[in-house]
Amino acid sequence: MGHHDGSHHTYQQSLQQPQVQHPRPEEQPGSSGSVPLCAEGGVNPLTLQPRGACNVLLELLAMHEWPRIKRRHHKHTGPPLDVTVGTLDVLVGLSDELSKLDSFVESVVKKVAQYMADVLEDTRDKVQENLLANGVDLVTYITRFQWDMAKYPIKQSLKNISEIISKQVSQIDNDLKARASSYNNLKGNLQNLERKNAGSLLTRSLADIVKKDDFVLDSEYLITMLVVVPKTAYADWQKTYETLSEMVVPRSSNLLFEDNDSGLFSVTLFLKAIDDFKLKARENKFIVRDFQYNEEEMKADKEEMTRLSTDKKKQFGPLVRWLKVNFSEAFIAWIHIKALRVFVESVLRYGLPVNFQAMLLQPNKKTVKKLREVLNDLYKHLDSSAAAIIDCAMDIPGLNLSQQEYYPYVYDKINCNLLDFKV
Repeated sequence: MGHHDGSHHTYQQSLQQPQVQHPRPEEQPGSSGSVPLCAEGGVNPLTLQPRGACNVLLELLAMHEWPRIKRRHHKHTGPPLDVTVGTLDVLVGLSDELSKLDSFVESVVKKVAQYMADVLEDTRDKVQENLLANGVDLVTYITRFQWDMAKYPIKQSLKNISEIISKQVSQIDNDLKARASSYNNLKGNLQNLERKNAGSLLTRSLADIVKKDDFVLDSEYLITMLVVVPKTAYADWQKTYETLSEMVVPRSSNLLFEDNDSGLFSVTLFLKAIDDFKLKARENKFIVRDFQYNEEEMKADKEEMTRLSTDKKKQFGPLVRWLKVNFSEAFIAWIHIKALRVFVESVLRYGLPVNFQAMLLQPNKKTVKKLREVLNDLYKHLDSSAAAIIDCAMDIPGLNLSQQEYYPYVYDKINCNLLDFKV
């Protein structure tokens, strides 16, 4: 299992010797307590204790009995009791489809989260506070999960509910592609213009550096050239520029601008001496920039940059709002898929009538192995073949069976770290 550092308040599972705690009367299967995740039982996480910053990795488990581990009770609801289960063939097919849908929805959730980070740029430290589900942080949403009857009505079959989620998240994915393409084009065009106005004097735009007074304009015979001179060669330039070629106007050179490495000098000469002057300048490591002063073009470039910058600011706010809303929608859909998968896998594993208990655990990285051992001891009687695999892996050091991830209970994980960088 992968682990990541997260900025949420996170928890560590207490892994002392499990203590039997019998369900209270209102929690007994079939009682009139809160609507449970499945037919008989409720979603009750193990005792969760704040332990500062650790991984944000939740494990979703289901087993065919009331759990014998000490826990703190919460009201959680998954697919309610009267959801249409369907035939065995349908459930087997649906199990496959839900697995694929789970991966797809998770990828969309991550794409929206990552694009949020890209859009926020210099304020990436604020990304996590924008990644909420129903207005709360992700761990809080999951641990207080309630099935959304309005979005995913239980009168529909399990297959129809999964198709509703698939259609909803596909729409978010398509909308994200369109919005990202539009914003990225705008951002790219603006960055290209900004790059032209930055960097070395050898390549950058000179439009915001020079002034009209720096040039001899509208002359039939004279032209002003712009030359990039290394700082270490200023003295050489002053000594030689008048004699680099014939017809250079004496004392016509002025330093207009300089950066860390070079200076931009102007020099005036006769038009017919241009080619010879460029050649001789290059031989002396003075680089002549091809630049013609054109007020209209320079004005148009400035207006284009202003327009792009304004358009980017106009799109930024609505785009961030869209990302926040649709991240929440996609994440909520993802957790409903997780609930559906636990339901379907538990029915396939334990049969009908529907009778299993689901719970959430949030282990610390150091306690994962111990947690597996405790769970295996508690539930190995549910599936002896899975228990044998786990016992084998525990008994033989170095034997890697992790790719199988098969246990005597239904198991899935929910990774709430959705970004490629640490915020």
